[in-house]
Amino acid sequence: MDKDKLEIYDALVAKCERFERKGKTMPYTSANGYMFSLFNKANEIGIRFSKEVQKKYIKEFNTTAYKSYGAVMQGYILIPESMWKDEKIAVKLLNESYDYVMSLPPK
Repeated sequence: MDKDKLEIYDALVAKCERFERKGKTMPYTSANGYMFSLFNKANEIGIRFSKEVQKKYIKEFNTTAYKSYGAVMQGYILIPESMWKDEKIAVKLLNESYDYVMSLPPK
């Protein structure tokens, strides 16, 4: 795991006051019983959205579905590394994802 990239993920999550990063070997965020962001061993960030929002963002950000350990993570999109430095957008996406999982029935 690339420590510099993990620090970026941690810094983005730290900017969000309503949740915190969890996991030691697999960093993630979760709320309401749902994981909604993940930093995988390939040093990629995935964020979860509704199907409609996924389609919109995949097109808008020219990205793809998110994979972790070779499997497609249903509901997640890959956040391109080029977007990580735009803190405002990345934090907005994390908060939007948090709002989405909070709208789901609790697990």
